[in-house]
Amino acid sequence: MGASSLAALALALGSATALQLPRSARRARPATTTMAVDGLRFLSPTGVVKCKESFGTPCYVYDAPTLVARAEEALAFPNAFGVTVRYAMKACPNGAVLRLFESMGLHFDASSVFEVRRALAAGIAASKISLSTQQLDDDFGDLVKEGLKVNACSLAQLEAFGAAFPGADVGVRFNPGVGSGGTSKTNVGGPSSSFGIWHEDFDEVAAIAGKHDLNVVRVHTHIGSGSDAAVWQRVSRMSLDLCERLGGTVETLNLGGGYKVGRMAYEQSTDLSVVGEPVKAEFEAYAKRTGDELKLEVEPGTFLVANAGALVTTIQDVTSTKGSEAGNDFLKLDCGMTEVLRPSLYGAQHPLVVVKRDGTLNAEHKPYVVVGHCCESGDLLTPAPDEPETLASRDLAAADRGDLMVVESVGAYCAAMSTAGYNSFPSAPEVLHDKDGNFHLIRKRSSLDQLTMNEVDVDLSAL
Repeated sequence: MGASSLAALALALGSATALQLPRSARRARPATTTMAVDGLRFLSPTGVVKCKESFGTPCYVYDAPTLVARAEEALAFPNAFGVTVRYAMKACPNGAVLRLFESMGLHFDASSVFEVRRALAAGIAASKISLSTQQLDDDFGDLVKEGLKVNACSLAQLEAFGAAFPGADVGVRFNPGVGSGGTSKTNVGGPSSSFGIWHEDFDEVAAIAGKHDLNVVRVHTHIGSGSDAAVWQRVSRMSLDLCERLGGTVETLNLGGGYKVGRMAYEQSTDLSVVGEPVKAEFEAYAKRTGDELKLEVEPGTFLVANAGALVTTIQDVTSTKGSEAGNDFLKLDCGMTEVLRPSLYGAQHPLVVVKRDGTLNAEHKPYVVVGHCCESGDLLTPAPDEPETLASRDLAAADRGDLMVVESVGAYCAAMSTAGYNSFPSAPEVLHDKDGNFHLIRKRSSLDQLTMNEVDVDLSAL
């Protein structure tokens, strides 16, 4: 889909409102439990069948009205003196998604020089991109000359930037000493995290900036994905203290993203209008105290895209080990960790919905363990919550071989984290779903030839 058609699609979508998840407090659950059977979010049962007929399975589907609604919500983030919403593009970097968000006024956060170049290739201006990265490649200077904003994430990066651009404006990412996340693996603040410059190294930051006559105009902190709202608010106060210590050069405070998204019915989502108001008050108090009216930046990724994505798959086999006392009924999908790695990596939970091959829903339910297509014991779609190595059955509509299953809430960190190529499985296609139920192809399915095209023959006789 080209830029012009994307713009037209954005206009056609208008202010569509996405389906809201029920909000209830998250609670501990045993490994095997009976939960309410999940329902489809934005696809209809017949739409699921249409998707398979048009693109095959597995296939990622992103709902454009939901993307628009989440972007509008983020753009309304409470602020005192202006806010810039930067989409953390690592969550879902497809060019069509980037262009849709750009058409709505969003800017972008990149986590590598390669992501910067990918955004540029999608038509995003370098001036709308901010880079915060673990690896600052040697060619970063060319991108800075085009307008890229850099947040130095280590003392070595700050030194490298200063040597290349003495007297320039720069951002600095600090580790504030506090972190929070949905799991220990998604916590990116505190002493167990390598992300950002440790806050106790502030004097070294000031020394390097002074050495190269740098103006630290942006301070960036981020504490984790799925972070606790109260911790996030506390870190905002700590971040403002860092801004004040820099002596009035800071113009923008970037507080990252990481807002909780309720994928499952029992999970609670962050309400941006609620979490943002105390931070707005902190910015106002800071301005009254210092005379500096700081602009706010936020970097939602998961919040914008997680519940806007679904993966349409086929149940390619059904098997059982019920002859054993500890046996299970298994549904085997034609997707797996090659498309949705989060369950295997984090024990993450995704809603699962069975759709009969004729486009109907079955009222009969039974417990299943759902597994992927990889020859890998960890390829599991129903692990116990936060325990990727523990099987947990899930109550689903009774299914047969050839029926379809929709894996919901895969918009964030699924296609982007794909392990496609393992077992030589290709990358699944991606499509946009519009308000009228139409599908727009935005990435083709890859082929085996594409997987092997960079392999080079070697003369084995010379080995």
